[in-house]
Amino acid sequence: MNGDTLYSIGELARRTGLTVKTIRFYSDSGILLPTDRSPAGYRLYGIDAVARLDLIRTLRELGLDLPTIRKVVDREVSLPEVAAAHADALDVQIQTLRLRRAVLTTVARRGSTPEELDLMHRLARLSEDERRRLIGDFLDTVFDGLHTHPAFTAVIRSMTPELPDEPDVAQVEAWVELAGLLQDSGFRTSVQGMARDLAADRAPDDATGLPRILAEAVRALVEPALRDGIDPEGPRAAPVVGALRAHYAGIITEADDDVLRQRLAHHLDSMNDPRRDRYLRLLAIINGWPAPGSLAPALDWAVRALRTRSGA
Repeated sequence: MNGDTLYSIGELARRTGLTVKTIRFYSDSGILLPTDRSPAGYRLYGIDAVARLDLIRTLRELGLDLPTIRKVVDREVSLPEVAAAHADALDVQIQTLRLRRAVLTTVARRGSTPEELDLMHRLARLSEDERRRLIGDFLDTVFDGLHTHPAFTAVIRSMTPELPDEPDVAQVEAWVELAGLLQDSGFRTSVQGMARDLAADRAPDDATGLPRILAEAVRALVEPALRDGIDPEGPRAAPVVGALRAHYAGIITEADDDVLRQRLAHHLDSMNDPRRDRYLRLLAIINGWPAPGSLAPALDWAVRALRTRSGA
């Protein structure tokens, strides 16, 4: 066929795979103008209409609206400009869908009530500024008066979630759950009490965080005892307890006596809040850090061993 060949709507439909109704709609909308009309008044289209319809179909499949498509095919705006703007809009839609999926997945897993669903949905939709205010309010509450304390500067920084600009589904789910913990008054009180107790025990020349030091000591001294199956109330636990007490006494530069044992047991017990463990796991997911191992079994063992030996 030569370039002067004209096609009826029916012939265009056969060549493009579109329905007659769709082509007529595009023609009535002014996106696909006829080249001529037959003696009977039927619309006729040139060969360029095939390429134009292919472009229209592609743009429609990508989600562009008809007014925008008309501007593109009429070259009122460039295709790259439209593509860039549409890609930005899709980014917003994708983020919204991720948030919705995260909320629904969490609701299904937890068997949430309608009230909890509403709360999680609102938490997921928080803006970056709103997220930062929520995080800042939590940290300001639990570390009230300790922000300039040298032992807690690094601790506060290490407890700050940083949701990336393009989080994956797991990070969004983790944020929704962690945001709930940030608003848990019981959890706030627990972390605040632990922080204040440990701040009071910090040695004058110690520039690091006591929570981290105690956690490292428990891992190093208690986890091997757990792996060896040592009973925390049995005689084989005594050397482990002695080493843990001596380590703690050295940190705070006080005598290793029964008062110190009770304080150490209290500190380790306050650290053994399952919500703290969960917070740290969620924090690792959000920040892209390696998943921390649970310290709960070792803390349980240490507290039992310490309290069994009230005068040891």
